[in-house]
Amino acid sequence: MTEEEQLAQGLADAGCSAEWTERICALYRAADYAEMLRTMRRARCLLMDAMHESQRRVDRMDFLIHSQETQRRKIS
Repeated sequence: MTEEEQLAQGLADAGCSAEWTERICALYRAADYAEMLRTMRRARCLLMDAMHESQRRVDRMDFLIHSQETQRRKIS
């Protein structure tokens, strides 16, 4: 496996879209490593945003579960 293929596989494994992976690999092929790293950091930010959104959803579900448990205890 070439370095570029390893990079592409790593980006896919990290959850980067095909579009981001291609963009980063194109910068790798062009040897524009500074821009490649900037783009990878932007992709990381998007992944972090998605993770935080997912965490907010989990927190909301936990709240709803707790609320329902509390209500059921009051009724019983």
